[in-house]
Amino acid sequence: MGGFFGVVSETDCTQDLFYGTDYHSHLGTMRGGLAVMSPSAIDRYIHDITNSQFRSKFEEDITKMSGRLGIGVISDFEDQPLIIGSHLGRYAIVTVGVVQNLDDLVKSVFDRKGHFSEMSGGEINPTEIIATLINQEDTFAAGLERVHEEVEGSCSVLLLTREGIYASRDRYGRTPVELGRKDGTWAVTLESCALPNLDFEHRHTLGPGEIVRVNSDGYETLREPRDTMQICSFLWVYYGYPASDYEGVNVEDCRNRCGACLARRDNTEVDIVAGIPDSGTAHAIGYATEAGIPYRRPFVKYTPTWPRSFMPQDQGQRDLVARMKLIPIRDLIQDRRLLFCEDSIVRGTQLQDTVRRVFDAGAAEIHMRPACPPLLFGCKYLNFSRSRSLMDLAGRRAVRELEGTGDHVPPEYLDPDSEKYADMIERIRQRLRLTTLAYQRLDDLIEAIGIPGEKLCTYCWSGKE
Repeated sequence: MGGFFGVVSETDCTQDLFYGTDYHSHLGTMRGGLAVMSPSAIDRYIHDITNSQFRSKFEEDITKMSGRLGIGVISDFEDQPLIIGSHLGRYAIVTVGVVQNLDDLVKSVFDRKGHFSEMSGGEINPTEIIATLINQEDTFAAGLERVHEEVEGSCSVLLLTREGIYASRDRYGRTPVELGRKDGTWAVTLESCALPNLDFEHRHTLGPGEIVRVNSDGYETLREPRDTMQICSFLWVYYGYPASDYEGVNVEDCRNRCGACLARRDNTEVDIVAGIPDSGTAHAIGYATEAGIPYRRPFVKYTPTWPRSFMPQDQGQRDLVARMKLIPIRDLIQDRRLLFCEDSIVRGTQLQDTVRRVFDAGAAEIHMRPACPPLLFGCKYLNFSRSRSLMDLAGRRAVRELEGTGDHVPPEYLDPDSEKYADMIERIRQRLRLTTLAYQRLDDLIEAIGIPGEKLCTYCWSGKE
């Protein structure tokens, strides 16, 4: 997915930029970048952060950077920020999202005899195609508006210019963009959790498609928000950081409500409730509180040297990292009936190993309660799951086994009260060797988030655009 942070200050911005960008490290695992507008140039550094934390790679770079304006980014694939020279002037750009019609946009540029630089492997950097769209217009605002009109998928953008930072939220608001202020300084961020420890106060949430220009005097709205919002629901379930708020709804608080919703529909007798660390923890606390069952930690997470396991492309690497960072506590497992809350079940491969390890440690029963419905459709808008095939998804695989094909999901599998839905869940339960398995209902998830369903993107569960 990725995240970005920008600063406009009356004094040097580099410290705020460094720490604000670092607060987005949970959103990406492969690339980090900073760019600062100095009096004579744009100073930029990009590093591979696959095996190192963002801070360790950039802590020396910021001592060489100085300026009042800067932008930073954490991303999963493409190098960013890019420095662009155009008729609009020299600027730096970072993006968050996914361009589904990249090939068509690239072809349209080639048809006009345009060109691109290349990423490794011969791929076009999606951020460069966004810059190319912007450069086809007479102003930055008009260029960002063109991005909204032509990109299929999603795209939020920061532009670092001599005039200030242009911030543009995706046309359907699939990712958040927030503004914060402290004396003489403004910040623009995807994660609002980046603001308080840097002494910024939240001042404005950009609406869907809204475009603003930020300078040390404040911000100016250049394009008013659109009416239609489809913010990603998975931000609250998994991706978002617990201290962040989106559309005024806190992530941790929402996860507690998700767990409570699961508990209200459950009467399973267990000894303890636990969360699969980390994002399952808040869901489990909500479940335990609602059900009046003790919350314990039969697994502890060792994080000093083991990064997130969600993103690596290689399944073997994902499994290894997942195993190494979760350490079981046998005294809390032996002969106990355990109920685990998890943010979601994507492929189920890591969870299958976790379940086996818990049983090996002496558990009497293991009950699993994912905080969202079964994932049946690949994300088209943010690519939160890098599954190479829909058939990697545990839910879609179960449908294929039951129907003989996974190319189409009959609507009965989306109805939690139907027989086919129950058959699908039973197939997943058997594969994972769980005692019981019960997923969150979509209507309960929407209630827990607290935003009208029509403003939420639930495509990965419902298949509705």
